Amino acid sequence: MLIRPAEYRDLEACCALDHSYTTDRVWQVDVRDGEGDHLLTLTFREARLPREVRVEYPLQGERLLMAWQRCDALLVAEEEKHIHGYVAITAHAGHGIAWVEGLIVDRPLRRRGIGTRLLEAAAWWGRNQGLARLLLEVQTKNYPAIRFCKSRGLTFCGYADHYWPAQDIALFFGISLQ
Repeated sequence: MLIRPAEYRDLEACCALDHSYTTDRVWQVDVRDGEGDHLLTLTFREARLPREVRVEYPLQGERLLMAWQRCDALLVAEEEKHIHGYVAITAHAGHGIAWVEGLIVDRPLRRRGIGTRLLEAAAWWGRNQGLARLLLEVQTKNYPAIRFCKSRGLTFCGYADHYWPAQDIALFFGISLQ
């Protein structure tokens, strides 16, 4: 498996990857105002869904291509001239952050180490840029990605409400690059 910078000819293959996922769990958020203006309690809990659901990736088509254009690096996982996945990264040098905008492995090829290799390549890229931390964003309903992040040593470090085009909550996971 070769991880390399994407070329223009790779974009069509990256778009053609199955970005969807299935899940039977989500992270639910409960926000409560405490007494007065000085206490806010946030609780995230794993909730089991009544059945497994298939979820489409929040960016598709032109929106996906536009997102890649804003990135500083797009790395692809290639084997025998076939693209199996990619990671899109943006450097936020002022904050010392390598921001993973998207990490996708074609659905039939998941759980074979490709995502881990792409994550390692993103961390390597961030270190080479002199950045101190790698951050990754996922939807609260993307339980497979949450499990992936946690099993690779990334820790929950924040969230943003109404983050995605469908107004979903984004969870942020991070790891030190030093």
